[in-house]
Amino acid sequence: MQDLDEASVGPTTSDWLGLSGSRVVVIGAGGIGLDVAGGFVAAGGCVVIVDRDRSRLDSVTAAHPTVTTIEADLLEPGAGGAVISEAIDTLGGLDVLIHCVGMNDRRPVLDFTEEEWERIMRTNLSTAFGVAQAAGRVMVAQNHGRIIVLSSVSGLLAHKNHAPYAASKGGLNQMMRVMAAEWASSGVTVNAVAPGYIETPLTADYLKKPGVREDLVRLVPAGRLGVPAEIVGPVLFLASAHSQFITGHVLYIDGGRTLV
Repeated sequence: MQDLDEASVGPTTSDWLGLSGSRVVVIGAGGIGLDVAGGFVAAGGCVVIVDRDRSRLDSVTAAHPTVTTIEADLLEPGAGGAVISEAIDTLGGLDVLIHCVGMNDRRPVLDFTEEEWERIMRTNLSTAFGVAQAAGRVMVAQNHGRIIVLSSVSGLLAHKNHAPYAASKGGLNQMMRVMAAEWASSGVTVNAVAPGYIETPLTADYLKKPGVREDLVRLVPAGRLGVPAEIVGPVLFLASAHSQFITGHVLYIDGGRTLV
């Protein structure tokens, strides 16, 4: 994947995003990760997807046979660097990293133990640090690259019963901004996409509770919840050469949720 100069910006070819042949690592094979991987495949990218759940990886292979899978637990020390190294060996390089890992536990602040807090922080934030740092080393050395992390509106809004999740996403936003500031001069962009409520396995059980869906929809000016496919376009854009002057940005994909 090559960056565009000023004269060449514009949809001059059918591959207007310039992602054909891009070497992409997607961390997380859940609902959004699966759709994002499919988006890059459709755009002509070469994709490796990483997850600790073999059944989720098998679902990726069934949907997208050209995608290579890596089974790994990123909570293990050093796993982020090892996964990026293995993916680079498979792809022959690295242009784009997407981190789509997240977990939530909706309870009041007073109900959490320190161990439960730490588990969510490590899953949502520390795994992102491990893979982004490893990818950043490679991208800074080669003077180009795109890193996109999956944040949330909870990183901005003070949702009740979301303390560790919100803290992890707020931390993710700030980590992303610092990486963006440090690596911008090397041609590496680091951005976040921050969805509102999206219909995913992470939210499915919660949305089944009486009245929850209706209450959440009332908070969204668009009058509905989102679906994973609606995250794909923004991610592809931020991974493309057309976004080369955008870095350190949190893009809210929320039907207007953060407006109210």
